[in-house]
Formats: sequence, structure tokens, C-alpha cells
Amino acid sequence: MPHTDEPRSFGVFKPVGHVVISFPRAEQADAATRALAEAGLAPDTLHRYSDKEMLRQIDTDIAHASPLAAVGQEMNLVLAHRALAERGYHWLVVFAANDEQAAQIARTAQSCGAERAQHYGHFIIEELIDRPGDVTQVAESPDRGLDAQTPSGKESEAAAVKKAVGG
Repeated sequence: MPHTDEPRSFGVFKPVGHVVISFPRAEQADAATRALAEAGLAPDTLHRYSDKEMLRQIDTDIAHASPLAAVGQEMNLVLAHRALAERGYHWLVVFAANDEQAAQIARTAQSCGAERAQHYGHFIIEELIDRPGDVTQVAESPDRGLDAQTPSGKESEAAAVKKAVGG
């Protein structure tokens, strides 16, 4: 997906029909890129974002977001992705023809170290990788934000939870 053709909803990145995958390290994103190619995914169905590219995109999104972006979870995901990008995470955005392919993409990426994989539908964004540990997810809302399944519900706390459960 070329940078100039990024799908948006109310001014923020919303790649409907794609799986957005986050990796703690660039090497993991590289390994997932190779594994997905070996699984038969065409190179033009995948786009890679470094931490710095994601931060630039997110800052642009925040600056141009419509107030309606806060109605759903798009803005909450943008803020969660920003917290990860600030910690050096890298991303793959991969087209998935259907739910089954999206699940397979997430499994492949998880085997390479992915921590998050969200499948963007028209009306719902589905998390495809279960979080480690025993923290129960709570209700999300525009006011509360996206629940990162940490004690506070904030993505910035995820590294501490991961370390505590031996991840």
C-alpha cells in the first residue's frame, strides 16, 4: 500500500480489509515479511512502517482528525499505536481477503514476534492476538480509550505487564 494511498476515516488511518501488525523490533517485522512471502502473499499486499514513519503518520492523523474520529475506536487505536511507536515498534499492514486469511496472517506474524494484530473491518476492528497474562479486558469507549489489557488499560503500561508475565 503506497504511502500516498492510505485509507482514512474521519481523518485518521483506517485500512479496512487489512491487518495492522506491531512488532517490538525491526528484525521481527523483517522475519514476518519473509514468512508471509513464503506463505504466498504477494509483495504488493504488504506495507512496512518503521517506528519513525508511524510516528509521522500518527502526528499527521492527530493534527487532521475530525471530532467524529473519537466516536469509534479509530482515534484510540491511533493513540495506542503512538505509544508503541514511541517505544520503537515497527508495523506491517497486510491486505487480507477474508477473516480466515486475516487469522492466518496474524498467526504467522505472532510466530515471528508480533504482539498486536488488528483486522480492520468496516464497522469493527478485531484484535487477533490474545494478550499474555490474566488481565481481563474491560469496556472500551471514546472517553476511556482502547483497553490494552493492562491493569490501567493503557498501552504505555504493556511493557511492564509483558515483563511481569515472563514475555
